[in-house]
Amino acid sequence: MSQTGNRVTSSAAFADTKPHYQLLDGLRGAAALMVVWYHVFEGFAFAQGGTIDVFNHGHLGVDFFFMLSGFVISYAYDDRWQSDNKEKLTIANFFKRRLIRLHPMLIIGAVIGCITFLLQGGVKWDGTETESQWIITALMLTMLFVPAHPGAGYDVRGNGEMYSLNGPSWSLFFEYIGNIIYALLIRRLSNKALGTLVALTGIIWVWFIAADVSGYDMIGIGWTLDKTNFFGGLLRMMFPFSLGMLMARNFKPIKIKGIFWISIIVLFILFSMPYIPKNGNISLNGLYELFCIVFVFPVIVWLAASGNTGDATSTKVCRFLGDISYPLYIVHYPIMYLFYAWLIENKLYTLEETWPVVIMVIAINITLAYASLKLYDEPVRRWLTKKIIK
Repeated sequence: MSQTGNRVTSSAAFADTKPHYQLLDGLRGAAALMVVWYHVFEGFAFAQGGTIDVFNHGHLGVDFFFMLSGFVISYAYDDRWQSDNKEKLTIANFFKRRLIRLHPMLIIGAVIGCITFLLQGGVKWDGTETESQWIITALMLTMLFVPAHPGAGYDVRGNGEMYSLNGPSWSLFFEYIGNIIYALLIRRLSNKALGTLVALTGIIWVWFIAADVSGYDMIGIGWTLDKTNFFGGLLRMMFPFSLGMLMARNFKPIKIKGIFWISIIVLFILFSMPYIPKNGNISLNGLYELFCIVFVFPVIVWLAASGNTGDATSTKVCRFLGDISYPLYIVHYPIMYLFYAWLIENKLYTLEETWPVVIMVIAINITLAYASLKLYDEPVRRWLTKKIIK
């Protein structure tokens, strides 16, 4: 890994070797760990049929990912569409690169999800048995990234998830849409037009959340394929994604010492804030989460992009967190399904009762993510890049 100003060159981040931002890598991994932590408390809530009351804004890690994605994609690819670029990018090659980057882990996530579903007994959450042909169908369609609609036979857990073998894959569904829109449209927009798009999506997003159109009283929308979730999920991706692009296009560094560790602390505090009750029909809880996305996340991304790791320890931490960020996000939830089933069966509802198992679950997820990266994802991506990218 070689230093280049405030960026580093790494073949692990993209199919190419263009430098990328060290601290953003580290923050992406830290946010992935926070999503895992959020899902621990989701399990306690799920087991007792209640709502998440600890670390209940942890789902905002997904919105942070969307903003990072827009920033990094704009930085990595915007100048490569130009006709005078010696490595001129085509739409076909862009899609190939993104598929190589994202899809191998989606496939292994589906396989792990199928294995854990069978270990759980192959039954839905209501206890009814799922027929084997639907499990096979769910596996094949998840590997092909075809979402399930609520009530479909291949919604094998009966929870209405787009991808019932690996729930968090829903965010990659919208990430794919974002990549398609970027390649076909957004990359062509001027700064002024992009700013207009950010403003329009932001206004609609504020209305959607403040008016609590989804009825969730929070931003956690997009995981199922009904009309409200599809529209809400599209807004949830488009606003931070396009805002990240706008920041990348206009980026000028502002350095603050220790911003990596400061940013992690800030994110943890933001995600830990208690639920805010509604004021009439206005979702104050949703407005708080919008405040995080609209005002705090851009500052964190901008300052983190401005800096670099100042010591060997921070460099190693950022490298490791960056490496496992995507694998951890995409393979952890199948293990959480087993954890949830254990909580329900044993009527366990608190961290105090279960902390040794929680530590083990987190350790298993980190180990599984790292093993998936090194033994599967990186070799497969290298092979695909050699065979497909020209």
